Amino acid sequence: MPKPKKRGSNHQRGAGGQPRNVQPFSDEDASIETMSHCSGFSDPASFTEDGPEVDEEATQEDLEYKLKGFIDLTLDKSAKTRQAALESLKSAFSSKILYEFIMERRMTLTDSIERCIKKGNSDEQCAAAGLACLLCVQMGSGIESEEIFKTLGPVLKKIVCDGTASIQARQACATCLGICCFIVTDDITELYSTMECLENIFTKAYQRDRDTNGVSSTHNTVLHISALLAWTLLLTICPMNEVKKKIEMHLHKLPSLLSCDDLNMRIAAGETLALLFELARETDADFFYEDMELLTEKLRALATDGNKHRAKVDKRKQRSVFRDVLRAVEERDFPTEMVKFGPERMYIDCWVKKQTYDTFKEILGSGMQYHLQSNDFLRNVFELGPPVMLDAATLKTMKISRFERHLYNSAAFKARTKARSKCRDKRADVGEFF
Repeated sequence: MPKPKKRGSNHQRGAGGQPRNVQPFSDEDASIETMSHCSGFSDPASFTEDGPEVDEEATQEDLEYKLKGFIDLTLDKSAKTRQAALESLKSAFSSKILYEFIMERRMTLTDSIERCIKKGNSDEQCAAAGLACLLCVQMGSGIESEEIFKTLGPVLKKIVCDGTASIQARQACATCLGICCFIVTDDITELYSTMECLENIFTKAYQRDRDTNGVSSTHNTVLHISALLAWTLLLTICPMNEVKKKIEMHLHKLPSLLSCDDLNMRIAAGETLALLFELARETDADFFYEDMELLTEKLRALATDGNKHRAKVDKRKQRSVFRDVLRAVEERDFPTEMVKFGPERMYIDCWVKKQTYDTFKEILGSGMQYHLQSNDFLRNVFELGPPVMLDAATLKTMKISRFERHLYNSAAFKARTKARSKCRDKRADVGEFF
């Protein structure tokens, strides 16, 4: 493999000593450049992809060299360059385990993130908050993550509570605050303090002026949704006595959010209600909710909503979610889901587990499967045990060739076409008969 060129300054200069645009770190190119080295690690089976063998050690060195460059560029004078560097680091951190690399540079990364959140524009703050989440996911629940959170926690809280900051930045910081606190904090006081900060945000949705048609939407709705979901995540790790207090405080108020004009707020409120009922019944098998009839009526209306003024996609999504929520509230039932990753399977069989999975899926994206296989922290959260070690021979037997995949997909497509054709023929016959 050819040696990389000169590793001198962090950026080149054009005529007159002025910094030039750094082409590899534009919004699109930075992601592509990073992922060209990272995407192969998103699935262990990709190690045995058809083609010549890759020198993994050299690829790892090349990746680390690029990541060092991205870390340096988070201090660049250009806001566009800083943001592109943050996005590239996010792509790398979500697609590969880089514990040792990050361990050596965690203070530098923390300082860069803190500076970008404090002084950056809205987009830069969002990217920095997202990187902070991934940094804690990579480090897990050790003392190093606690140090990161001690530095970033106060900054995140300040942005979340700052009414002059952009809604997008406050939303990203609220999500980051909840996730980082979930990962690192063993201090119950800090947990309660963070939940109180988030409560102060989403409870404002209760206090809006209401008319006979329900709750009117505002531009703050996205912030309220993020704060509510982050608070719900933290509630899942609270002691039972605190859970009881929170249920008493919010269970009678949350149903008002089911009338919000915003679909995502209705869904967030519905799923939070299902989770609260699940936790309440765990703490008290004879739990009784006074307004159950009114609540189930609301949930049933949302589960069968046919309003013509709403988009079909939104109605399908809403009906699907609220059918499950209604089953949880009325019948104490949860539709078990199975998640496949490599040779393993994980069953999501309760609302607490679903809330946790959805949260980490949102920040890890396509890298979720890889982290479920390899990330000790996530495996501990979902009680998956130590990572399953697979040798190259086993991986090769699991991998099918592109040609075999093509044949399988073609056969499946033909089978679906035939099945649908038969159904159409039956309907045609019935129509002609009558």
